[in-house]
Amino acid sequence: MSQSPRNGAPVWVGVDVGGTKVLAAVVGEDGSLGRVARRSTPGRSVEPRQVEDALTEAVLEAADGAPLAGVGLAAAGFVDATGQRVVFAPHLPWRSDPVRDRLSEHWGTPVVLENDATCALVAEAEYGAARGARSVVLVTMGTGIGGALMLDGRVVRGAGGMAGEFGHMQVVPDGAPCECGGQGCWEQYSSGNALLRAARSSLGASTSSGQAGGLGGSVEPGPTLMEQMCEGNPARLTGPMVTEAAAQGDLVARRAFAVVGDWLGVGLANLVAALDPELLVVGGGVSAAGDRLLEPARQALSRSLVAASHRVVPPVLPAALGPEAGLIGAAVLCRRRVLGGAQE
Repeated sequence: MSQSPRNGAPVWVGVDVGGTKVLAAVVGEDGSLGRVARRSTPGRSVEPRQVEDALTEAVLEAADGAPLAGVGLAAAGFVDATGQRVVFAPHLPWRSDPVRDRLSEHWGTPVVLENDATCALVAEAEYGAARGARSVVLVTMGTGIGGALMLDGRVVRGAGGMAGEFGHMQVVPDGAPCECGGQGCWEQYSSGNALLRAARSSLGASTSSGQAGGLGGSVEPGPTLMEQMCEGNPARLTGPMVTEAAAQGDLVARRAFAVVGDWLGVGLANLVAALDPELLVVGGGVSAAGDRLLEPARQALSRSLVAASHRVVPPVLPAALGPEAGLIGAAVLCRRRVLGGAQE
């Protein structure tokens, strides 16, 4: 792919490829963001080329004509231990695709490929909520759930590079079907998709029943704010609508967050029991709700964790870098590996 370099130093671009969107930006050495570009993700039923075309458009827009020093790619899927292939991505079409080499050749620049949650953890450890901590579990809540683990100051990827796929732990035997092909996965009960299902199930609740669509508790007479936002059509309801309604005091929206937050805490308790980290960090788009999500999670963590009264229950903190954490971490990894040949 030819470029039109302009005066100035080459730029490092980070790209986050999620289930619904592509986010790309130039990232400075201090973690600051330059030009940001967004594209929709075509989905998992398309050809990989269509996703990669969206990536190319976003990278070119972010670079804005500057030469590329390298591109870090944070992918929502299983990345092999060599960092060459996306082995499986529940919400994307890649299946053992040699994404790194294909895009590096296409863009004419070094590309570093890593799981998106691992990238987010690198960013939070470098610039954000996990600075100074040496034992951290990061859980990212977006379309689904991702995760990453750092022990003794080193990111743990596992023998095949696939550690941290916490969202596909089974929490409900024979539970809700998951895009991965399994049933009862954690992300079916605590994620952006789970939040939407909980909120949509509450729309049209009978005011005479005094119940918020099965979520429990009384509701005010008349349409809720969420119902007004989506004009009573559950299919029109979006995650940002639920978040905004909850922020404005909609009790039904807040109960949806409470349900999802409770399931978040249950899963966190399992991770703490297995890994005993000093810190839990929750990131991803859903975490923007702050304590509306995290306070129910903290309560469920303390309630569900074995011997909680006899041990230190790790704090649950919101990620500090927002939805750009993955692309920031991807650019950090790219810069480190290209300039120093370092492996995290």
